[in-house]
Amino acid sequence: MEEILETIRQRLAEQMGIDVQTISADTNITDDLGADSLDAVELIMALEDQFDLTIEAEDAEQLLTVGDTAELVYRLLYS
Repeated sequence: MEEILETIRQRLAEQMGIDVQTISADTNITDDLGADSLDAVELIMALEDQFDLTIEAEDAEQLLTVGDTAELVYRLLYS
């Protein structure tokens, strides 16, 4: 799970142009990072490509924090 979390942190840091050290599992993607709906879609698409999985729209709507996102990716990969 740590590896997934780190991958998401790195991706968000690149995408948002911020220091990866400012991103934790508790970081709210919209409120703390200022991500808009396009940023969210780009993140989802990048994760789908990187991990070779599909994230359904209903699941994507529930992703508030970096930790939520890591947990969903982990569930999709290992369940």
